[in-house]
Amino acid sequence: MKKVLLAIVCALGCFTAGAQDRKAPAYPLITHNPYFSIWSFSDTLTAGPTKHWTGKDQPMLGLISVDGQVYRFLGKPDKTYKTILPASDEQPYDSKYTEEVPATGWAANDFDDKQWKTGDAPFTDDKSQAKTLWESKDIWVRRKFSISNISVNKLYLKLHHDDNIEVYLNGEKVFHAVGWTGDFKLIPIENKLKQGENVLAIHCANTAGGAWLDVGLVDEQQDATSEKVMVADQQSVDMNATQTIYKFKCGTADLQLTFTSPLLLTDMSVLSRPVSYISYKVRSNDGKPHNVKVYFGASTTIAVNQPTQLVTTQKYATFGLSILKAGTVDQPILQKKGDDLRIDWGYMYVAATKPENVSQYITRGSEAVSSFVNSNTNSTVTQGKQLMLNTVIPFGYVSKVPVEKFVEVGYDDLYSIQYFKQNLKAWWKQDGKVTIEKVLSTAAMQYATVIQKCGQFNNTLYKSAEKAGGKDYAKLCVLAYRQSIAAHSITKSPQDEILFLSKENFSNGCINTVDVTYPSAPLYLLYNPKLLEGMLNGIFYFSESGKYKQNYAAHDLGTYPIANGQIYGEGMPVEESGNMIIMTDAITRTEGNAAFAHKHWVSLTKWVSYLVNEGFDPTNQLCTDDFAGHLARNANLSMKAIVGIACYADMAGKLGDHATAKKYRAIADGMVGRWMKLADAGDHYSLVFEKPDTWSQKYNLVWDKVLGLHLFPQSVYDREIKYYLTKQNEFGLPLDSRKTYTKSDWIMWSATLAKDKSDFKALAAPVYKYATETPTRVPLSDWHETTDGKQVGFQARSVVGGYFMKMLEAKLSAQNKK
Repeated sequence: MKKVLLAIVCALGCFTAGAQDRKAPAYPLITHNPYFSIWSFSDTLTAGPTKHWTGKDQPMLGLISVDGQVYRFLGKPDKTYKTILPASDEQPYDSKYTEEVPATGWAANDFDDKQWKTGDAPFTDDKSQAKTLWESKDIWVRRKFSISNISVNKLYLKLHHDDNIEVYLNGEKVFHAVGWTGDFKLIPIENKLKQGENVLAIHCANTAGGAWLDVGLVDEQQDATSEKVMVADQQSVDMNATQTIYKFKCGTADLQLTFTSPLLLTDMSVLSRPVSYISYKVRSNDGKPHNVKVYFGASTTIAVNQPTQLVTTQKYATFGLSILKAGTVDQPILQKKGDDLRIDWGYMYVAATKPENVSQYITRGSEAVSSFVNSNTNSTVTQGKQLMLNTVIPFGYVSKVPVEKFVEVGYDDLYSIQYFKQNLKAWWKQDGKVTIEKVLSTAAMQYATVIQKCGQFNNTLYKSAEKAGGKDYAKLCVLAYRQSIAAHSITKSPQDEILFLSKENFSNGCINTVDVTYPSAPLYLLYNPKLLEGMLNGIFYFSESGKYKQNYAAHDLGTYPIANGQIYGEGMPVEESGNMIIMTDAITRTEGNAAFAHKHWVSLTKWVSYLVNEGFDPTNQLCTDDFAGHLARNANLSMKAIVGIACYADMAGKLGDHATAKKYRAIADGMVGRWMKLADAGDHYSLVFEKPDTWSQKYNLVWDKVLGLHLFPQSVYDREIKYYLTKQNEFGLPLDSRKTYTKSDWIMWSATLAKDKSDFKALAAPVYKYATETPTRVPLSDWHETTDGKQVGFQARSVVGGYFMKMLEAKLSAQNKK
């Protein structure tokens, strides 16, 4: 395998500035699917550990030695802690407890607790996880323990509580809080330990929702090695559609670090590979040669749900690669479902080409930095918790001519999705012959070609977006691209159909939700409509197999990664039926034929009948903005029904059924005039029919324009846009008159209604301001407050694919003019 000297392409799609300038609320580093998704949550790459999109640490560490001086450029080494008193995630323990108000002095060491009950932790109302069931409002717990050495560096409570809590150590209050934690938190406390017997006493009150109590004590350890490591000077961070690129000054050497997740929507073989490149380009900055070696570390927490899970590791060589591998000992394949979860089955891989003379070894996480600083690369730990997969790449003496090398990080999940009781493998494994080692080898051999393709795509995307909506809009599309794709998994159904299944990240964890697919659709219609088919295939199958028996479209297929049928407690009849019909017509337009519609015509006909009968003046039901609550006579939802009926007519015409096309087009046309009358509020159209003091974004109208249906007169568009421009706040246009929060994907759809590009830019600009100035540092949230730019909920969701609506409109408009 030849050494790759090709420069990492920072195409015209990059937007650059100093490291202190905000480019994103969080920066994508490795982005493939909802489980293999690692980000930096700060502008400076060394400010903290890298994280899974959920916010849980999944550390990657980067160090560079320049003539023996070590600099840190990626991540931040974990603090290490010595357990003084284990919590239940490390070791079972029991405590005395009562759910009745105890006598005065209950927290004192000499309090008589013999009449209290004895129970194991955790104390919780979650029956599936409780060791002691706690369903009352209050619980008091006393935990006795003995220690001989009370000398500590820095004492922390290791505490998971839900809700309000007060904690005493040897009779003295050391902590109290109102609220709850979703997991263990480390809380520094004053050292009140004493030699011999000690008592932790806790009162926890369950004020609402769940109940949980679990506690331990740890001591933060000192790290002498870190004093020898300097922090590299980050010069810039740039982004394009497929890459995040950092530049550092490391004393007398310059380093360009590039994370490439080659999510090329037009190339399924590359898109589906669960492999990212981390590339290092090093050169001397003083004209003199310098001896350089680069270290990369990847924590085994990338392959666990909780850091306390036991992992096993392996080091081996094959296909011209040196490989490190790690995964949990238990391998609970597809045994968990839910939202705030990470994968704990399958295996992570770090691979490097053998001719590079790399050193690979495995240590405990706490030993990683010192192993590189002290050149101790012989360790190979085969089992443990929070281990580190270490790779050292020697560059030799580097001059002013840049030298480039790379490592690969990959993940084989073994099985990706359970689909109607059948476990499905990822798309890249469909032929049954390809192994992850072969994929890593192929990706390494194709490195130069793939990087070049990424550069070309980055450039094309940025230029097209800039032409459609301006520079700020183009930057928003860059921010959205990898995030949207990585919120899906790609596999194939037993019916031999592509499945491109989304997860509702930090929403409710649903899989293949129709009203998440709907806002995501523009990105995939623009670059690969077959992927949108993959987002609809499961919903069609659910209905056409007889498993779903309603006369309207389903909401979802389950909770990720288990797609065995709808779990959302209530349907969204008009919403989902309209979505499915509109998206199928959009596929027909972008693919240039109606084959997909023809295949599902029975379902589409059933759903359009529902829209005709129930869609125009909707009853008190939910729409995609379900967080805003039920709403009857929703004018925007009615508009969706009208557009959906017209889309059905459009498809019927393309299938040659002109009588049906004429019939349903007439129905849609007849509804338009009635809609304009009922929603008329003078200078705008109302949120609710016949309530002129209300207003809302009419984002569903955008398909009338994008698909060229010519249902509503231009005056409706113009009136709405003019009104929207009077309602904007600093960080965007509110969703409607009920609240000041918004959905940024809908803003981009509403802005696309604008006739003048200046109006589009005026509506898009506050969204870009939000994306680059929000105080909430998480992967882009689509639900935020327009007054202060703070996240309201959701993050890392696929719906930001909706930002590409303006590009889709420009593309289809150009096609229609030919």
